[in-house]
Amino acid sequence: MTRSDDAMPKRADLNLLYAARGLRGFGDGFAVILIPAYLSAIGYDAIYIGIVAAASLLGSAVLTLAVGLLAPRHDLRKLLLLAAGVMVATGLAFPALENIVFIAVVGFVGTVNPSAGDIGVFIPLEHAMVARGVADRERTAAFARYSLIGALAAAAGALAAALPDLLASAGIGRIAAFRLMFYAYALLGVVGALLYRQLPRSQLGEARHSAPLGPSRAVVYRLAALFSLDAFAGGFIVQSLLALWLFQRFDLSLSAAGTFFFWSSVLSAFSYPVAARLARRVGLVNTMVFTHIPSSICLILAAFAPNLGVVVGLLLVRSALSQMDVPTRTSYVMAVVTPAERTAAASATAVPRSLASSFSPALTGVLLATSFSGMPLVICGCLKIIYDVSLLVWFRHIKPPEETTTAQVPLT
Repeated sequence: MTRSDDAMPKRADLNLLYAARGLRGFGDGFAVILIPAYLSAIGYDAIYIGIVAAASLLGSAVLTLAVGLLAPRHDLRKLLLLAAGVMVATGLAFPALENIVFIAVVGFVGTVNPSAGDIGVFIPLEHAMVARGVADRERTAAFARYSLIGALAAAAGALAAALPDLLASAGIGRIAAFRLMFYAYALLGVVGALLYRQLPRSQLGEARHSAPLGPSRAVVYRLAALFSLDAFAGGFIVQSLLALWLFQRFDLSLSAAGTFFFWSSVLSAFSYPVAARLARRVGLVNTMVFTHIPSSICLILAAFAPNLGVVVGLLLVRSALSQMDVPTRTSYVMAVVTPAERTAAASATAVPRSLASSFSPALTGVLLATSFSGMPLVICGCLKIIYDVSLLVWFRHIKPPEETTTAQVPLT
């Protein structure tokens, strides 16, 4: 029996989306660490690993664009189920291949996310659903919870990245252990599909024949341009390549890398509710900018740090600050467009991010082979500061509804 939009309480819908986000976060959490380790184990160097990461990000852009065009006219529940099916296929295909061309193809069409971040085919669909289910004043907090769950799950996934070492010590071959983890990734896709099946059909209730973007087109395109610069910068240090840098420079083990990314994700996770509260006081754009710039400075300093302890400390401080713009950025995009444009706006801002970020990983692979392997960190930090200043200049006067209709409230 087909359920209507009102057949399930909106809170229950949100909880299903939160649970699915957690599953994907867990999978991405171990995948971003295991991808470079697995590819290294089967004989590929940093340049090839960078190419695979670039192919994955480019494929995310293409699929996200398709979602943005299809979502206003199709059942979002079916699109989420289709995406979950692609996740299952990715987990099954990745360990079955050793030729780098075929691996890159799987990265392109699949859902493995080398950045473990807020890009990919699921994102515009889930973002539009979350925004639909809450009031304006609750929107940023809802996205903070969404991001918090994803980051905590990614932290747990990072710890799970140590499992191949444990399996190897128990007598299972190292490459076989890697492949088992990818099968686990496929299983997470199956469970995600079961969660999506419980969502009602056509939850957004958007006009099925309306143009994807209408009155908000100019604002969305300008945001997309800035987000592309930010993503291009972030592509220099996607987590897979940051892990590779730590492997190469400090000979870090999988267990140590997993522990680092666990705490990195935990710090990022708990920064999300802080960002939501801060945004209520100083506004969404100010929260994005004035937490992002210090994190970029920490990243630049880490490139020149003399030892692992200092590098880890700087990167952890960065983790506590750099992701505060994730729920605030998402909330801002959903706020400055009409409800009917939300899926298209999420796609239009996500696609350029994926495209821009797909170019820089291949460059990172080359830069990691130079005498100063920290150069990707420096480039990333400098470009992100340029992005932050530009965002502040262009958008500080464009306010979301909750900042224009009500006074901003104090943190207490």
